Amino acid sequence: MIRFLLYTFFLLFSIYTIAQDSIPKFEGDSFYREDQFYVGVSYNVFAIIPSGMNSEGISAGFQFGFLRDFPVNKRCNLAFAIGAGFSFDQYGQNLKINEDDLGNTSYSIIDPNQDFKRNRFRVSVIEAPIQLRWRSSTITEYKFWRVYAGFRVGYTIWNQSSYKDTMETISVTDISNYKKLRLGASLSVGYNKFNLFAYYSLNPFFNENAVTTDGQKINFHGIKLGLIFYIL
Repeated sequence: MIRFLLYTFFLLFSIYTIAQDSIPKFEGDSFYREDQFYVGVSYNVFAIIPSGMNSEGISAGFQFGFLRDFPVNKRCNLAFAIGAGFSFDQYGQNLKINEDDLGNTSYSIIDPNQDFKRNRFRVSVIEAPIQLRWRSSTITEYKFWRVYAGFRVGYTIWNQSSYKDTMETISVTDISNYKKLRLGASLSVGYNKFNLFAYYSLNPFFNENAVTTDGQKINFHGIKLGLIFYIL
């Protein structure tokens, strides 16, 4: 999966580079939009985690989508944008999620002295990003500074926890206490092709009924830090 995401990312980046250099702008029109497809990769971490919970292994994400631009001033360097997208995120960590035959879910922090091969939490989300955009662009200039601040509403179409050690393999899909509605704040800052991207999950991944075996609430949030590329 990670290899496929990387191949896809580099393919889209190559298309982006060609498009930026070859698509002309129309100088006779004073009004323009920055309608954009976007693609990005990120490194994922948790915030507000239970005591003893740590990141372990690969934590990475991939996203893509489209945003429709609505300029709000004559120069068109200030705009709102709304769109649709998809994100896939993986978190490697030491919170073991299990489910018994009756469908009851349990959460336990893996002992630091216990060896395990894999413990990953994955989510796939359909998103509706909303942005307030500022850029230094003009109608004839593609290379410009941009600051895009926004909000994302998402719905999880798939979530899974997978654990493996020398004795057992556990896979739990559609975790019962998981909050499928995802809310987050985002920020993109950059120049030309390269833009830094940050995202913070405003609501926790799990509801108030998710508690570890030692009584801690599982109210952690997600943080994504990475690069995002916009394709005009």
